[in-house]
Amino acid sequence: MTIPALHFQPWGATLREQLDAARRAEAAGAAVVWAPELHRSAPVTAAALAARTHTVGVGTGIALAFARSPFLTALSALDLDELSGGRLRLGLGTGVQRLNEDWHGVAWSRPVQRLRETVAAIRLVVAGAHTGEPVDLDGDLVRLRIRGYRRPYPPLRTEIPVYLAGVGPAMVALAGEIGDGWISHELCSPSYLSSHVLPRLQPRPGFEVVVSACCAVDDDPAAARAAAAGVVGFYASVRTYADLFAFHDLAEEQRRVIEAFRGGLPADGLAGAVASAMVDRLTLSGTPDEVASRIAAYSGLAAAVKLSPPTHGLPAERIRALQDRILRLIEELSR
Repeated sequence: MTIPALHFQPWGATLREQLDAARRAEAAGAAVVWAPELHRSAPVTAAALAARTHTVGVGTGIALAFARSPFLTALSALDLDELSGGRLRLGLGTGVQRLNEDWHGVAWSRPVQRLRETVAAIRLVVAGAHTGEPVDLDGDLVRLRIRGYRRPYPPLRTEIPVYLAGVGPAMVALAGEIGDGWISHELCSPSYLSSHVLPRLQPRPGFEVVVSACCAVDDDPAAARAAAAGVVGFYASVRTYADLFAFHDLAEEQRRVIEAFRGGLPADGLAGAVASAMVDRLTLSGTPDEVASRIAAYSGLAAAVKLSPPTHGLPAERIRALQDRILRLIEELSR
């Protein structure tokens, strides 16, 4: 069976446990481990992952592009690349307007253009900060003017791959235009990828399409679906994803989840309102053989599939068991 490369997003109730999961993923044969950004800082977690692993790629998946200055992001990327021995993938995303404005105090304006200019600024610093030469960018939204600065540490690489996360058509197209890779939303079926993403992405040789996937492996397929249902419910409660659910003929099912949410159920407690068809079509859930087959369905469409255990509405011991099953599956498929 031909499958894409297997990436992994480690989970841990503590940072120590998360790092241990990353080491186990490396030993199992995962190609890249990714550090998300929400409950922890992606660059800090990625630094810990880089220091505790040896050969596996390390990615920020995803770091918020606008919450830090392009200069600081570039310095973090240079440090992470040095720490990892050239294993870094810098994953960036915009986040949504409310997150930027209310959580980070960052003005929200023309995110596609701003991300374009942010990436250009980061690349200028990565390529030239060690030379002492002026670094200039006069964009519509991002301005960079560095004089009299020379980073006294030789860079391991003057070009660090940038992966962009995007859902909307304009952001997906931007990733294909300027990125070295694209990272999908957590619910991205092969059919949606082939019909709604790849035509806009138009990946070129060397460009890496990374599908993010909620993955629940259990000898009891019903138990696997039940574990993944909370993740689907969380996203189904957001009208932004209406087109995604409608594409999969799940508009009515999403409506029921939204009604349950409005009726008082918390966003992390919607699993009971999620139809099994939603989980089947939008996650990698089932027995080990069934999940392996679902991973194989991305062959020829994606270069890699990033697996992560479901967490929404689940106790730590259940998440831990689900993560163990994913790691075991990675090991079996990497032989």
